[in-house]
Amino acid sequence: MPMSTSAHRARVLRHQGAVAVLRHVHAHQPVTRADVMRVLGLSSGSAADITARLKRLQLLDEAGSRSTGERGRPSPMLVPHGEGPLVCAIDISHEQWRVAVAELGGGVVEHFSGRHVSRRPDAVLGHLREAVYNVHQRHARRLAAISVAVAGTVRGVEVVQASGLRWRDVSLEPLRLYPGMPLLVGNDATLAGMAEARRGAGARARVVLHLMVEVGVGGALVVNGTPVDGATGAGGEFGHLPFGDPARSCPCGARGCWDLEVGGRAMAHLLGEAPPRNPRTRAEQIITAAAGDQTARSAVEATARALGRGIGGLVNATDPDIITLSGLAVDIAEASPAAFESSYRAALMRFHRANPPALATTTLGPHSHLTGAVDRGFDAVLTPDGLDAWSERAGQ
Repeated sequence: MPMSTSAHRARVLRHQGAVAVLRHVHAHQPVTRADVMRVLGLSSGSAADITARLKRLQLLDEAGSRSTGERGRPSPMLVPHGEGPLVCAIDISHEQWRVAVAELGGGVVEHFSGRHVSRRPDAVLGHLREAVYNVHQRHARRLAAISVAVAGTVRGVEVVQASGLRWRDVSLEPLRLYPGMPLLVGNDATLAGMAEARRGAGARARVVLHLMVEVGVGGALVVNGTPVDGATGAGGEFGHLPFGDPARSCPCGARGCWDLEVGGRAMAHLLGEAPPRNPRTRAEQIITAAAGDQTARSAVEATARALGRGIGGLVNATDPDIITLSGLAVDIAEASPAAFESSYRAALMRFHRANPPALATTTLGPHSHLTGAVDRGFDAVLTPDGLDAWSERAGQ
């Protein structure tokens, strides 16, 4: 029988304090009970009651203490419970896959990876389902969500297009082990941007524009830690804005995509080469060759101009506090800084030029996709519904 509105409201209110505490602990490890009280405005009695309840539910534990600098006893540290929930995060790229099993706070308790033997969807998903099943066998009820980052356009749990994998309209539903288990699928660049905004170079900014270049251009506009990912989850496909040559067709089906002007495919095209099998590797080779080869240098400069011009256009459209760059975006900007900077500033509206948004390099590195996938998984777990589901599994 569906829950009544009043019952639903009562349940949300009952869980509200617990959810707030758990989310703060997840985002701010290490943290003391006094820190939580101060930030969330809880009385000492409320904080003690909520902590006791979360300990009974095997969600939090207390370990040691830390001085607060004030009178009284040091405040206990709030830490993930040793039997608490885990998120299985999966990163699927065009060449390999990675799996990280993480606890509250983002600490990784298990990590393994491998390369695709075949890129066929049934082969990749069959192998990953087996890996997730084995994780479930090892951790049983603790596995609370599966969160996937994939190098492609995503809508719900479906990969609409992943050019590097040659996938189109592939459902990742086979990774859901049983009905009701949260399965979350996101674009890798979007999840990297969310992680960068929450835990990396954009952590103190309200509006973060994150851009990542690998095979193409991906990214996310993140507001208050949440990506603006559109009605179906397919937002942030900045590489398919018409910032390029309208005479050129993109594998996505559009013409003139920015993707075709930035990265290894763009550099190879400028050098008169066929599309490279591994665009990132080819881009790195051309950037290295640019130190002594004028033709390679010209290709890198053209790509840097295209990158800077596109970023300027996105600043005009989104008005971010900061722009964070990762992947080949960093290498391209650093390889030809004058071309990048001049085209970036030239593309800005006049009022932005006096004080343009800062440009920052990622601080999370190549694991930012998985960090974002873990956070998205816990976003689903740390809700009233998630606490109810966990309570049922814990027998509370």
